Amino acid sequence: MRKPLYALSLCTMLFFLHGYAQERSGNKKAQQAFDKAGNQLKNRQYGLAIASLESAVELDPAFAIAHQQLGDIYRRQHDYDEAAQHYSRVIQLDSTLTSLTWFGLGESLLHTGNYREALVALQKYAATPGLDEAGKRLTDKYITDCEFSLSAVMHPVAFHPQNPGPAINSEHDEYFPKLTADHRTIIFTRKVNGQENFYESSKDGTGAWQTAQFLQGDINSELYNEGAHCISPDGKYLFFTGCNRPNGLGSCDIYVSRREGDRWSEPHNLGTPVNSQGWEAQPALGADGRTLYFVSNRSGGQGGYDIWVSTLQDDDQWGEPQNLGPTINTPFNESSPYIHADNHTLYFVSNGWPGFGDKDIFKSQRDSDGNWQQPANLGFPINDHHEQSALTVSMNGKHAFFSARRPDALGGLDIYTFELPEVNQPDPVAYLKGIIVDAESKTPIQAEVTVTDILANQILYHESADYEDGTFLAPLPFGKTYALHIKQPGYLFFSENYPLDDSTKINDAYEIQISLSPIKIGSTETLNNIFFDTDKYELLPQSKSDLDNLVEFLQLNKTIRIEISGHTDNTGNETYNQTLSENRARAVHDYLVSAGIADVRLTYKGYGQSQPIAGNETEEGRQLNRRTAFKIIK
Repeated sequence: MRKPLYALSLCTMLFFLHGYAQERSGNKKAQQAFDKAGNQLKNRQYGLAIASLESAVELDPAFAIAHQQLGDIYRRQHDYDEAAQHYSRVIQLDSTLTSLTWFGLGESLLHTGNYREALVALQKYAATPGLDEAGKRLTDKYITDCEFSLSAVMHPVAFHPQNPGPAINSEHDEYFPKLTADHRTIIFTRKVNGQENFYESSKDGTGAWQTAQFLQGDINSELYNEGAHCISPDGKYLFFTGCNRPNGLGSCDIYVSRREGDRWSEPHNLGTPVNSQGWEAQPALGADGRTLYFVSNRSGGQGGYDIWVSTLQDDDQWGEPQNLGPTINTPFNESSPYIHADNHTLYFVSNGWPGFGDKDIFKSQRDSDGNWQQPANLGFPINDHHEQSALTVSMNGKHAFFSARRPDALGGLDIYTFELPEVNQPDPVAYLKGIIVDAESKTPIQAEVTVTDILANQILYHESADYEDGTFLAPLPFGKTYALHIKQPGYLFFSENYPLDDSTKINDAYEIQISLSPIKIGSTETLNNIFFDTDKYELLPQSKSDLDNLVEFLQLNKTIRIEISGHTDNTGNETYNQTLSENRARAVHDYLVSAGIADVRLTYKGYGQSQPIAGNETEEGRQLNRRTAFKIIK
């Protein structure tokens, strides 16, 4: 593994400890304080060392080496304002000191947002002969950050973060906000007295957040820290980071817990190959529930901490993780991945790509060939010289949630939300939230739910509804038309159509209750994804998902017989409509026979315009009347 970002900073401090201890102050007491600080530094007593060195420079303001020591310690503690003041004093006092002073000053100025002055200092250091490869790489990266920042701050993006208030935030640190797809439930990490645990809040009927509660169940613990998590879109599964647990494979592993009623189950370690003897953390689950992004320092990466991805296999085991490669990962550190529900927009944090000096948030999109594009910095002031943390984006792409230390914070890190600038938005995604019940008893059913891109005949979502309340939630990216199928043994299957090909004319949320009818003679179900061209009776390719589901239904229920019925609206000649409806019903019949369904189990009939289910006065009504259905006849 390559040296972390702060390696050169530590080397600088040790250099001055050992390389310049012979430098003396003309003030005896100042020298004694300096020598005392050296012993304290060896024992890692940094607070005491600072006090001793501050005493030394107060006694001898021209004590350059003491100022250097203070600069190094403050920089190590990320107090860059103080560090920059002492480095500047060193340069004023003794221009013959090592060029590493220029590096310390440049790094400190960069991390306080003084990019122009930082650039000058770093360029002076870069001109030093004989720099080693690690020092040159880090210095070049810092120079690039300065040049990028000087340009980016001249073109700020819209940024108006809102604090949701005491229902979510407190005097403690809150971070890693993750929301369900409908944005009605948020789970986040709260740190109290050094202990990290999960808290949860949901919106009430007015849309206001309720006071966050300690997450119930077996997921939080008193002995270990829990955090850096993600939630499945339906809110049923929580993937999270657990460190130093008895069943861990490395220092930190990824675990999963399932919501059971109002409680969370005992966490399950994902095991190999996702977890290793190294460090795995910060999982991000794709909307399909089968793609898991996470951060690891395992071998085979680009350097430091990298983002990896694993795919759930047909045997329900996670596949061998793949590194996202140099298009995403750098020789420095990447973290906090978040894959949007559009399945091709990735947000993550990095200190390797050009930024504002510390960890910034970036966005990358995957093209049609599956290749990630070069990441784009979200811009100023979303990013600045402070460290940025994880970002979560709404399904429709318009709103983001993150944590930050801001003047209006209730205490420490608070969770904020803001409207994401259009240039940083992912492709919008709608969601379908359903409840499946028995049509007669109205009790919940744990039915199988499938959402299919009907043009590509590609399954986008395939899960079972919750066994307790019959609920499910499926993402629906805009730009396509989807078929929804609900199947359960002993019931007719359900079919519905969702055309999301024009995002300017449709909703981004669909909430429905689906009543499944038990199989019995006379039961009828409409096939909402059977398509024909106008005045034609040749089945269009988009019909395949419904047809194949009907085939599967008949194969599973081998004793039933069905009638396939064709219906039209009242447009045109009644005799013509009768013939058209019969030909369309016969087309479905013929497909089923070609798929292996015995002809004796099938009949077909055209009803023309004689059995409307809606008025023919509007196009919406006529569309409902133009339908294909099937009925149980035996």
